[in-house]
Amino acid sequence: MASSSDKRIEVTPPQVEPTDSGWYLASGLELPLNPLTANVTCDCLVIGAGWMGLHAARRYAELNPNAQVLLVDAGRIGNNASGRCMGFAIDLAHNPRKRDFVEDLQGNREELHVNLEGTAYMKSAVEAGVDCDWDPQGKYHSAATEKGVADLVHFSKALDVMGQKYSWVDAEGMRALTGSKHYIKGLHHPGTVLLQPAKYLMNAARALPKNVKIHENTVITSAKFGKPHHVFETRNAVIKARKVIICASGYLTNFGFYKNSAIPVYTFASMTRQLSEKELAGCGSGPFGLIPANSFGTTVRRTNDNRLIFRNVYSYAKKFKTTTDDVHQASLQQQVSFDRRYPELASMGFQSSWGGLLTLSQNGGMIWGELAENVYGTGICNGTGVSRGTAFGKALAELASGMNSTTIEILKRRKAPSRAYPEIITSLGVKFVTGRRFKEAGQEI
Repeated sequence: MASSSDKRIEVTPPQVEPTDSGWYLASGLELPLNPLTANVTCDCLVIGAGWMGLHAARRYAELNPNAQVLLVDAGRIGNNASGRCMGFAIDLAHNPRKRDFVEDLQGNREELHVNLEGTAYMKSAVEAGVDCDWDPQGKYHSAATEKGVADLVHFSKALDVMGQKYSWVDAEGMRALTGSKHYIKGLHHPGTVLLQPAKYLMNAARALPKNVKIHENTVITSAKFGKPHHVFETRNAVIKARKVIICASGYLTNFGFYKNSAIPVYTFASMTRQLSEKELAGCGSGPFGLIPANSFGTTVRRTNDNRLIFRNVYSYAKKFKTTTDDVHQASLQQQVSFDRRYPELASMGFQSSWGGLLTLSQNGGMIWGELAENVYGTGICNGTGVSRGTAFGKALAELASGMNSTTIEILKRRKAPSRAYPEIITSLGVKFVTGRRFKEAGQEI
């Protein structure tokens, strides 16, 4: 896994996204842009400022108040992959590789423990003043078809086995919640927190301990791991760090670890402008978050600032890249979803559309832990990354600080990602499976 300490590794940088995240555009004042322009030596370098990296930097700085911590991101915090999600901090989610939770009851109890720790760490930031439209109302699993209802029933049985509380919502209740006649059944599962992801990331960055310095638009171009420092080149400067925590999602593999294990997938979303009071009258009783019964259906949010967001469409991202045309084509499908749910409003279209990277592995494994001496990393989250990613980053910083915990022991036991099939096979396989599943989802889209 580890790279040779005397080998300089050329690091392929992340792509520049073709469109901005709607969340980022709606999040208010940007962070002061401060790309790295001068050589620097630090005690700990954290690469990547998403859910994992931001919280790794925060926790490492808390535990080591005299350490100089450097946090770098190739783009803008809040407009990176983490800021492009749907803003669900989920405590317990569907496992995309299993039919239900029952197949791995202990594993899902451990997942719940990890995710709850992540949510609690985020909540502590919110209680300290980080504004992000924090809303602990839970999530609604929605069904628009009888097949979708059957999926919800199956899900409810799995929740019963887990001892989880939930409640059913009939068609009238779903219409009261959403304002839409599209849904015939829903299941409310408490525990999930809704938030504005870009706003959280940006404001949490502002609230980091004083011994953390942030440099956005700072792209790592090469890495050399060794003693007494690891050396990283950027486009304009050199960073020397005694410890490094790499939180670059699937891009972590570009640093020489678990090469060819990441399966890059993009999912897409579109957001409306802010709705008028008259328009809001047809959109239910307030903010909500809907997750489709069929995982290839449409996720829907009504936000605190009175917008509607629709997410669907998955595609393989060759070389981790997507295009403006990909985003546009996905937005056309999201318009269909808008038409189905809100025919009286859908003619307004969307103010912004974007894609976000989701990294999977062939065997469902993930990267977490010490990758080489004083080199720590986490990535390939396999979805639902807000609470999970937060917990991963926090625990990794604790591991790098010599600590142990229940979460650390759980994550140490997780299997590592396997090598993916050759790209041509993987891309064709993802295209076939996503196309078939999208078609099967029918009116759930």
